[in-house]
Amino acid sequence: MVEDAPVDGIKGDHCLNFLLLAQFYPIQTPKGSKRKDFPPSQAYAVPMTTIAPVQELKAQRLRLLRELERKVLWLSAWTIHNANHLRPNRDGLKVGGHQASCASLATVMTALYFSVLKPEDRVAVKPHASPVFHAIQYLFGHQTQEKLEHFRGLGGAQSYPSRTKDVDDVDFSTGSVGLGVAMTLFSSLVQDYVRLKELGDGKRPTGRMVALVGDAELDEGNIFEALLEGWKHDVRNLWWVIDYNRQSLDGVVNDRLFGRIGEMFELVGWRVVTLKYGMLLEAAFTQPDGEHLRQWIDDCPNSLYSALVFKGGAGWREALTRDLNQYPGIRRILDQHDDEALHRLMTNLAGNDMQAVLDAFEGVEGDQPTCFIAYTIKGQGLPFAGHKDNHSGLMTLDQMAGFKKGMAIADGLEWDKFAGLKATPAELQQFLAEAPFNAEGRRRTEAPVVAIPAALPKPNDKESSTQAGFGKILNAIAAEDSELSKRIVTTSPDVTVSTNLGAWVNRRGLWAHTEAEDVFRELKVVSAQLWRKTPRGQHIELGIAENNLFIQLAAMGLSHQLFGARLLPIGTLYDPFIARGLDALNYACYQDARFMIVATPSGVTLSPEGGAHQSIHTPLIGIGQPGLLSYEPAYVDELAVLMRHGLQYMQLDKGGSVYLRLSTRSLPQPQRTLTPGQESDIVAGGYWYAPPEPGSDVAIVAMGAVTPEAIAAHENVARDFVGAGLLVLTSPDRLHADWLSAQRNRGRTAGLVDRSAAPVERLLAPLSRDARLVTVLDGHPLALSWLGSVRGQRVVPLGIEAFGQSGDIPDLYRAYKLDAAAIVDAVARSIA
Repeated sequence: MVEDAPVDGIKGDHCLNFLLLAQFYPIQTPKGSKRKDFPPSQAYAVPMTTIAPVQELKAQRLRLLRELERKVLWLSAWTIHNANHLRPNRDGLKVGGHQASCASLATVMTALYFSVLKPEDRVAVKPHASPVFHAIQYLFGHQTQEKLEHFRGLGGAQSYPSRTKDVDDVDFSTGSVGLGVAMTLFSSLVQDYVRLKELGDGKRPTGRMVALVGDAELDEGNIFEALLEGWKHDVRNLWWVIDYNRQSLDGVVNDRLFGRIGEMFELVGWRVVTLKYGMLLEAAFTQPDGEHLRQWIDDCPNSLYSALVFKGGAGWREALTRDLNQYPGIRRILDQHDDEALHRLMTNLAGNDMQAVLDAFEGVEGDQPTCFIAYTIKGQGLPFAGHKDNHSGLMTLDQMAGFKKGMAIADGLEWDKFAGLKATPAELQQFLAEAPFNAEGRRRTEAPVVAIPAALPKPNDKESSTQAGFGKILNAIAAEDSELSKRIVTTSPDVTVSTNLGAWVNRRGLWAHTEAEDVFRELKVVSAQLWRKTPRGQHIELGIAENNLFIQLAAMGLSHQLFGARLLPIGTLYDPFIARGLDALNYACYQDARFMIVATPSGVTLSPEGGAHQSIHTPLIGIGQPGLLSYEPAYVDELAVLMRHGLQYMQLDKGGSVYLRLSTRSLPQPQRTLTPGQESDIVAGGYWYAPPEPGSDVAIVAMGAVTPEAIAAHENVARDFVGAGLLVLTSPDRLHADWLSAQRNRGRTAGLVDRSAAPVERLLAPLSRDARLVTVLDGHPLALSWLGSVRGQRVVPLGIEAFGQSGDIPDLYRAYKLDAAAIVDAVARSIA
């Protein structure tokens, strides 16, 4: 079990050594050390009489933390058990949960939340330890029994911590393993960005960004991409606590790989703290021949150690007798311990030893990023501890009955906060109320909305691409001394210049902790780009890793709730490479982070680059991704309207993030002054470039860079089909969402609903019911072919369904049926 071994379970000299340990302070961390193991058995020779008051308080804290550790383990296990065995199961599916994964982190999380963490700290919880987190929040009073009873049910505590769906104080949503870990790193950079610019209230202390990491999570490549980026940007105030329980979903973690983990962290400038052995084992190592026991455990393969944990005391005795019986001191240790005590000794790893955990956390000073490697046992204190199949294992009814008895929980008191504990409810409640982490109650911050001007500056070029227009709009904002210009922060994965952010960076600078001049400028080497690094800079330059981009955007897009300072993040990348970071993009949106993605160039319109750099299905990503509103403007004046709307939308309570799919194709710009009604139509998703005659049977629907081909085709078609219309869409995503919303409303009780038409219904209303729609875009045709469902009109969709290739625009548009001739032919076929 989690509770400490009673002294009467240890015999002879072992008991004497154990008692001697309690007479001294635990070892302290030397300042400036790069790596340190924390063996609690080492001590300063300071008599207890000189430090009695302090030590008494420490002993009191340790006692209460061990009590709460038991309760956290119980509540997490019971929550899962209730969901799987006691709550009615209507569909026959296993509800799941991870009792073993919870048990391995119960000690660490108890120590952190009830003693170590402060209100300004932010934590990403290991996904499979979600029930432990919910149990801790329940003890704090931030979670309810009802939601624990409905764990993994509708409206209950979530399977994995969720910022948007859980009622308790979740800092970072986790679930897709590895991403929450990286999120803490990029959040640390954002915290420093806000602090150095004094964008917050100026009173907020600098917090630690803490990730609780499953050892198998380290197989995720995005973690190492983030580590490199953190090293480049001198990341600080970052703790990663690795739950080294040596087991993954399907088996046991490879010893060979994990032996290098500490070295990898040290290579990128981290301090590594290893918590390996608890107090009982450290005491045993001081006995005669104890060094051989330490060496045996050090050399023991993960798979063998885990198997012996499951077998228990008899298994340990057999293995140690077989391998170490030649040493008298080992025989003596075996004689001193019965099977139960021997099992307790051999499973006394530091990550499950409260004193060792506290020593490690409290021994670290300074802001150097720190990796704690906490040796733990998966399922510690549970009947299937150590078994390689225990990852998703659940205690049976009989096993739970035995566990419940061992925890001294009476029937009917399973959800009681303090049942079965030796400490009184009053002292436990007082201890919880005084926990530093909980000192300010809810810790989610707020920040005022940044005012957006009535119009953004619009370039007046007669011919331009939307990508070039984006750069000029942002450059004009950069030239202003406004709150908007101060709050925008840009980032890009090594494509800053090629996505037209260069002018912004020249004006606003690269962000870094310390000043660094552009060497080319200092040496008077002519360059269009000024790469001056400064704490005042407003662009964070990333390496080529799209996962890092989206997690960085997620961290910046939550700054108002994490650090009390609102940022307006804009990230740029090549449109086809959204797919490379799609998991991280989904993760960012799931947290309701607010940012703007400018993806450019897009489609086969990027003709010379070939198929690997040409995007096909990204419009479908824009439509399908929750929390992300996508647009694809054809012209720069549309882009200016949409950027303004996006900067506002990012700050709305019911808003979200924005995706702009842009092009490098330079188009003749319409010489027009948009009316408020036209601007509203652009934001709503589309407008009639050439309105149809009422009852027209033909319309061409176009989007983005292929609009000139649609215009040319329309001029041809209009000669044969008088009154044919040309509809230019800016957002099939917005149109589709509003249409579905209107459809759902119409299914409700009459008289209580808004029966007004959706924007797409109003757009298509002038056409006859039998009208033919020829849709065309530089992307997958499915993005527009749904329009036929709105009024039952026939659609002939044109778009890209195969990988692109190198060529110029005329050749590729002709080859992929995007040119004017293909559009005219599609109209003819639709009428036939």
